[in-house]
This record gives sequence, structure tokens and C-alpha cells, in this order.
Amino acid sequence: MKITRTDVEHVATLARLELTEDEKDRFTGQLDAILAYVEKLNELDTDGIIPTSHAVPVENAFREDEVRPSIGVENALANAPDRVEGFFRVPRVIE
Repeated sequence: MKITRTDVEHVATLARLELTEDEKDRFTGQLDAILAYVEKLNELDTDGIIPTSHAVPVENAFREDEVRPSIGVENALANAPDRVEGFFRVPRVIE
């Protein structure tokens, strides 16, 4: 796939980027070179290779749940700039 200047301008518009004419020319060449390199991967023989989502095996590291004491309301609110009845008080964000 050949990247054109129009493609770069379209992506820049979607990303809300303002590019100079020089940047558009430079990025067109750079993106075209990147895609040409990636297209070489299509030439690889991948028959017999199992598709994977990770390069190394991933295992869940589950642990047993255990009840532990928490820091408590007073300690949690100790450095709060404003609090009301045991809760953090924050500025209103919805009117």
C-alpha cells in the first residue's frame, strides 16, 4: 500500500494535528517506508506456527484473599483539605 500526501493529511485531520507542508512531505515518506517494511512480513512462511497474542506465556498470579486491617477513616482523611461527616469534600463539577 502506497501512502499518499492525502492519506497523511486525512490522518492529521483525524488526530487534530496541524502539519506544515514540510512535515506532510516528510511524514508521507516515513509512513510509506514503514508500511513497505511491514508488508515484507506477508512474505514469511507462517504455516505450522501457532498464532499467539503474547511473545511469552502469561499466567494469572492469583493469591488467596485475606482480610487485613485498612487505614481507617481518620487516617484516610488526615490530609484532606476539606471533609464533611467522614467523607472527602470536593468542588462541584456538575451544575
